[in-house]
Amino acid sequence: MPHSTSNPILNKRFNRAIELALELHRRQVRKRAIVHRGNRAAAEVPYFSHLMIVAGTVLDYGGTEAEAAAALLHDSVEDQGGLPTLQRIRKSLGAEVARIVQGCTDSLETDDSRKEPWKLRKTRYLQHLEGADESVLLVSMADKLHNCRAALRGLRREAERYWLRFNAGKAQQLWYYRALAEVAQRRGKGTRAEELVNDFVLCVAELAKRRRGGE
Repeated sequence: MPHSTSNPILNKRFNRAIELALELHRRQVRKRAIVHRGNRAAAEVPYFSHLMIVAGTVLDYGGTEAEAAAALLHDSVEDQGGLPTLQRIRKSLGAEVARIVQGCTDSLETDDSRKEPWKLRKTRYLQHLEGADESVLLVSMADKLHNCRAALRGLRREAERYWLRFNAGKAQQLWYYRALAEVAQRRGKGTRAEELVNDFVLCVAELAKRRRGGE
């Protein structure tokens, strides 16, 4: 049963992170298929739902307030303004949160057209994750676990059509999930992120089974 504490885990910094995340991501949506009485349609889900789930996962696996605040903003630099947004996070939420957000970011470019190719960015991110600290690993794996679970749900609902929503296709997406699982499993041993990493690895294994079953 929940109990009160005189030293709350979540303070004003977390409130500021929620406000900033809402401001930056308010207009973003995630698409998912819905099935109603045999008919399929696309529903738009506020992207903020993903950010709340990632932050909640970080807290559920023992993360700190700073890590949860970073989880709320883990996509903000890539999607909403690049380096200027990172500087804004640092000013509003402090160096620790900004450092974690940057550690979960594969590009600081403000212009999508100037970003490096997807495969190159992901390969560099995998190399970065090899040396990332526990905070970055925890937030990154919370993000990837929700994405993996969303992929499984999408495949159940849409079958192979699910992969069409990504610019990088099925083969590249599956490569990235497998590579993430391999790096995280090595890096996560003995860290606070180990349990979360193990759950992500299990999810990727289930995704691989779905792939084999569909071929």
